[in-house]
Amino acid sequence: MMKPNQPKTTGSAETPPTPEEERLMTTLRARTWEEFSGQEHVKRTLRIAISAAKKRGEALEHILFYGPPGLGKTTLAHIIGREMGVNVRVTSGPAIERPGDLASILTNLEANDILFIDEIHRLSKIVEETLYPAMEDYALDIVIGKGPAARTLRLDLPPFTIVGATTRIGLLSSPMRDRFGVINRLSFYDPEDLGIIIGNAAEKLKITIGGKAKAELAKRSRGTPRIALRLLKRVRDVAQVEGDGDITEDVLARALSLMEVDEAGLDTSDRRLLLFLIDKFNGGPVGIETLASALSEDTGTVEEVLEPYLMQIGFLKRTPRGRIATPESYKHLGKRVPEPTGQESLISQ
Repeated sequence: MMKPNQPKTTGSAETPPTPEEERLMTTLRARTWEEFSGQEHVKRTLRIAISAAKKRGEALEHILFYGPPGLGKTTLAHIIGREMGVNVRVTSGPAIERPGDLASILTNLEANDILFIDEIHRLSKIVEETLYPAMEDYALDIVIGKGPAARTLRLDLPPFTIVGATTRIGLLSSPMRDRFGVINRLSFYDPEDLGIIIGNAAEKLKITIGGKAKAELAKRSRGTPRIALRLLKRVRDVAQVEGDGDITEDVLARALSLMEVDEAGLDTSDRRLLLFLIDKFNGGPVGIETLASALSEDTGTVEEVLEPYLMQIGFLKRTPRGRIATPESYKHLGKRVPEPTGQESLISQ
């Protein structure tokens, strides 16, 4: 079982970061509200909830974050813990396999501590049901013995806060969602906010990046801070090996070309998906299972990692009959946009 203070695990829907990338993210992670750029509505909601809880001397309400990966759910959990002046214990849904695992974590929490559960939608049903009384009554029901001799022992827990994170809120059961007092959706970031994040990271890494290069890198980062920071590190490598260490427009262009990241922020996987739709199925519609199989990816990766950004920029549509490549995606890939047949309008309705 993963201990609660160990780093989180990463689900199959996202490429697991390397240990080096984990260290990078930890080093560059925002530590205060002032350092955390973007998600202004979420920050305002959280600051009010934290202030109210501190005035009452109570544990913070349970909080749920949902949205695409890499937008700052873990970072927000740590900022909340720092603002509340409490410990943050980190685990993940798949790591809590049995009720006993959950009991071990919860009984080691101190008053008002925060338990951050990543991929909370992947908790097993029995663990989820064990968590209900813990979230509502700060109590844990333990079954001792088996059969007719079995009895239930209730353990009192100190007040604590669950901060859950999920990329697939639709897979979270209604009873679980209802137990969160604060539910916030994290959205893709504007290039301006990403530029601030990149600039702050460059200062921490002690590298110089020009204003135009920073703006271009922000534009190609898919609205995602994690991607922006990963690209920044790769560009820094190119700047140090093939330049004088400074990130200029020329260095950035060479580095992004080497990584096959185009002007819209699409990488090889994105273009493969769109080209498959266009070349093999005349733009779609194509079912998610067929699409994932052709790309040699699982459906979770396609739905959670690839599709959200493509839909955000208008290159892909989800319809009841399947996925469709839009005219904008044809133009971006240099393909001739097919003449409308009349069926497209029926499918998109």
